[in-house]
Amino acid sequence: MTATMNTMDVRDIEARYPELLTRSFWQRYRTAFAAAAVIAYFIFCWWFFAIGHVISSANSDIAGNYLADWISWEARPDIDIHADGTMKIVFGKYSPLGADPHPDWIEAKTETVTRTIEASPSEAPAQPKQSTSSFSFVQPEFRGDGETSKTAGTEPTTVTEEVVTEAHIMMNSSSWIDLSKDKVELTRGGETLTLTTGGKTMTYDGALPEWAYQRAPGEKIIAYFGFAGRVEVEPDRVKVRKRFLGWENFFFDTNSPFFGKSAGDVISLMFSDNRVDPNQSNLSRAIDDILYNPSWQHLDVWTKLLQTIVMAFVGTLFAMVIAFPLSFLAARNITRNKPLNQLVKRFFDFQRSVDMLIWALFFTRAFGPGPLAGIAAIFFTDTGTLGKLYSEALENIDDKPREGIRSVGASPVAIQRFGVVPQVLPVFVSQALYFWESNTRSATIIGAVGAGGIGLKLWEAMRTNQDWENVAYMVLLILIVVYVFDNISNRLRSMLIGNGRK
Repeated sequence: MTATMNTMDVRDIEARYPELLTRSFWQRYRTAFAAAAVIAYFIFCWWFFAIGHVISSANSDIAGNYLADWISWEARPDIDIHADGTMKIVFGKYSPLGADPHPDWIEAKTETVTRTIEASPSEAPAQPKQSTSSFSFVQPEFRGDGETSKTAGTEPTTVTEEVVTEAHIMMNSSSWIDLSKDKVELTRGGETLTLTTGGKTMTYDGALPEWAYQRAPGEKIIAYFGFAGRVEVEPDRVKVRKRFLGWENFFFDTNSPFFGKSAGDVISLMFSDNRVDPNQSNLSRAIDDILYNPSWQHLDVWTKLLQTIVMAFVGTLFAMVIAFPLSFLAARNITRNKPLNQLVKRFFDFQRSVDMLIWALFFTRAFGPGPLAGIAAIFFTDTGTLGKLYSEALENIDDKPREGIRSVGASPVAIQRFGVVPQVLPVFVSQALYFWESNTRSATIIGAVGAGGIGLKLWEAMRTNQDWENVAYMVLLILIVVYVFDNISNRLRSMLIGNGRK
């Protein structure tokens, strides 16, 4: 028979035990209080870190250019504008286009002119050749003692040279630059901006479009063409920065005899009997040019990456070897000596309480820059962390196997060997493998402070604020290494844990 409660019974129980059936104020409103606290916290963070101001002042164009620098490169011709309106296209000394660039995206109309150059009383230009190309590299001439050539003469010099009278530069299919006497026309997406050159200030017709910028009236004008690049126009010079997708000269530098050749031509030349260098085979020369490419430094980067891997492996291995016996001293159920337990545990706390980066700075000062400082930093930090994890694993073992081995009169060493180690060894090795995988990433960071490895190389490339394609290259290598070792570590951990369960 089932008893039922009527309304009077319920009220009677409420009267006798109000604390059981009546919800307190906190019980009724704790969800609302928790939600209000979370909202207040986010509002505080928004104010404290000035997130609104940061978002409003962010420049997406700069961020886009920064990201584009990782996957692209720039050709940087400068067009010098002479007083008579003629021009000369100048590439930098280390242009990625080579020593004599004539790119197909620049169309120039040239003519040979004779001009008179007035020499200053204190310094005159060196006598140029009678006929020079309108595409050139400009470098000052030097005397043997390192000073620029000077002359006391004031006689004007008459020279004959090839100059550019008109130029057409394609940025992409819908954007280009047209240069003619005293005028520069910038076209982007059907919109054209006409600029006047040759004077002392920059002037233009109409209003500046959204893709052009001038800081103050008369100053240079910068026009942006999206991913295709940008151009800076001054009264006497036009600086073009044309962007190309990819990494320039990744295999062969401009000084290599294989530079500028197609893949088929390179392979054919590698196995050709006609040597480009009489002292070595073409195949050997090609390999050397790739490994010692001055722009990318492949061999040095790979060597530093190997240093990083070795740093992570050796540092983790030493930490595991030292943490293993010390963890037995720290475990209270293994070593029943409370002062010794506390001493070892505090030693672990001391080692792991200081970040690996700080230890790397310390050991860099102690041992000097190099992989030894990185190995020491990893070893010292991970000894404390692994020691703590190992001791906690030991304190949670099942005592029955140990008691069974002790009951047959086994020695203390045998008790630990056969009663404890089989239980914790898979866990110990699994944790060590995880730290090895993690330290492969950490070794990159500590390398940036002088501890050797690819981290230092990465920091040097970032510090120039120009070689972002090199940064992307090294980051990609690090990602590949981390991915490979992550899979190796996961596979080994799965095997060990599986064997441990069996």
